Amino acid sequence: MPGITREEVAHLARLARLELTAEELDHFAGQLGDIIGAVARVADAATEDVPPTSHPLPLTNVMRADEVRPGLSAEQALSGAPASEQQRFKVPQILGEE
Repeated sequence: MPGITREEVAHLARLARLELTAEELDHFAGQLGDIIGAVARVADAATEDVPPTSHPLPLTNVMRADEVRPGLSAEQALSGAPASEQQRFKVPQILGEE
């Protein structure tokens, strides 16, 4: 089973700018060793007869075709606005700039 040494954990901690105590180095070395072992077991899975997929279920396109349809005119779009100016929505100034 692959492992990670205390020195490697200390090196990773320095790279991450973490200050670890001696007890934490020993503790994390064991934990990271277990994680590395678990990840290594994934390579042992029997996947020769499993095709690569990006999704476990087949997907179908459920989007509709693009069709040009008439939209709102500027007057219709602005009809419910509290204020408008030059065929645009008028909003309160927030930055104090001209």
